[in-house]
Amino acid sequence: MSVTSANRLELLQIADAVAREKMIDPDLVIEAMEDSLGKAAKSRYGAELDIRTHIDRKSGELTMTRHRQVVEEVENHFTEIALEDARAIRPDVNIGDEIVDPLPPMDFGRIAAQSAKQVIMQKVREAERLRQYEEFKDRVGTIINGVVKRTEYGNVIVDIGRGEAILRRDQLIQREAYRNGDRIRALIRDVRHETRGPQVFLSRTAPEFLAELFKMEVPEIYDGIIEIKAVARDPGSRAKMGVISYDNSIDPVGACVGMRGSRVQAVVAELQGEKIDIIPWSADPATFLVNALQPAEVAKVVFDEDSDRIEVVVPDEQLSLAIGRRGQNVRLASQLTGFDIDILTEAQESERRQAEFAEKSQLFMDSLNVDEMVAQLLVAEGFSTLEEVAYVDLDELASIDGFDEATAEELQARARESLEELNQKAIERAKSLGAEESLLGFEGLTPQMIEALAEDGIKTLEDFAQCADWELAGDITVVDGKRMKEEGLLEKFDVDLDEARHLVMRARVQLGWVDQAELDALDAADGEGGESGEEELAAEVAEDTVADVAAGGEKD
Repeated sequence: MSVTSANRLELLQIADAVAREKMIDPDLVIEAMEDSLGKAAKSRYGAELDIRTHIDRKSGELTMTRHRQVVEEVENHFTEIALEDARAIRPDVNIGDEIVDPLPPMDFGRIAAQSAKQVIMQKVREAERLRQYEEFKDRVGTIINGVVKRTEYGNVIVDIGRGEAILRRDQLIQREAYRNGDRIRALIRDVRHETRGPQVFLSRTAPEFLAELFKMEVPEIYDGIIEIKAVARDPGSRAKMGVISYDNSIDPVGACVGMRGSRVQAVVAELQGEKIDIIPWSADPATFLVNALQPAEVAKVVFDEDSDRIEVVVPDEQLSLAIGRRGQNVRLASQLTGFDIDILTEAQESERRQAEFAEKSQLFMDSLNVDEMVAQLLVAEGFSTLEEVAYVDLDELASIDGFDEATAEELQARARESLEELNQKAIERAKSLGAEESLLGFEGLTPQMIEALAEDGIKTLEDFAQCADWELAGDITVVDGKRMKEEGLLEKFDVDLDEARHLVMRARVQLGWVDQAELDALDAADGEGGESGEEELAAEVAEDTVADVAAGGEKD
């Protein structure tokens, strides 16, 4: 194939045709042609040469040139030329300039032409992939319509117009089956630029898919008057959606349901009959949870902010309804609110209260050497520990019906004596386990705390200073998508994360691992509303210092 003998405009016509077919820039196709023709020329004249090709964008004329750099001393004869030789060709040339020699027209053989074709197709495919990635990367989280192209190992390959997308089988609603040519609607879940090209991943099970469907059906959501605050789904079976209206005259639930259920039914039909509970969202977690557990009735809600758990008490006959089939109702309510939910019947809650009452009463009977009536009176008045009895204001004890000042003084004396005895036993037990004086004398740890630490192998102040706050106070972790409770060593003593962090930092200051002035400065920054200075400093010490100390080193 001779380029000079062909119509010069033919290259431009081919480039324009390919660009229109692949929907890419014609310049990209021409650049691919230039690269491919350059490689073909190198196979003819020599691969070591610096040969460049150029196609005129207007006339289509192809020019090929050899480039050599002017140097003082030639090291590569293929790409360099000496200054003396260069000035024989062009007198005004200087070191660093280039000598450009035009190459004569050439005929491309069959192999060279085939190689050029492969280069062009590769460049075109790369441009097409980049164009597809740029087109869809900003559409993540939106709904797209497509046509089923084929099915591979349960995954559905969808034609989305300017490319293909994949709908994995785990992103399909149960019992869904598609055939070639079926129209499909799905959410663009992710777009990745991988080595084999951009991959567009679709989903029909994502909670965002349900939210986007409602946005299409409910104008108030599209306009921002109503907002979908939370969605939880059991795809193909049931879903819960929390909504809020920013216009007092518009009912968010009624607007989403529509006249005679027309709006919600359109979404239900798209989701293969998935039942949808639309509930009003509330900033109050307890109120939102009561709404989320509908249709079950809730008698009482106890909210534990520290552990992100909510305890719900329901009438006995409402238990199965609150839990739902296979736990579906409570599971969706938990996903919707973001809290772990414990459901008890009123009878179970009453039994637990009675057991706690009896346990606290027995504690006072054994520790204070009082009869059952006195112990029950203390529990009924809200006392639950010996410390509360020992150190409460005397008048508060004396104000209990049947108690006088003498009785109150006697109870406090017995409580303090019992506490002293318990503390002494805890200290002796901790010492027998190997607890050292550095830990025993640390202010802020009770004897029972020291005993618990020693039982876990923490026997010195250095050991304690290397602990993380969550090891002491406990924390919530997520394992395989499930929230798991990590029990803390001091959690039973009501030590929270902030208190645990403060104790550990004080231990590090006492050991000289952390400068007190630096800690005070970070505490001051924390008090002004910034991020926790203690937490930031604790992380630095844990990374830079504690590991060294654990390995036997010393902190300067």
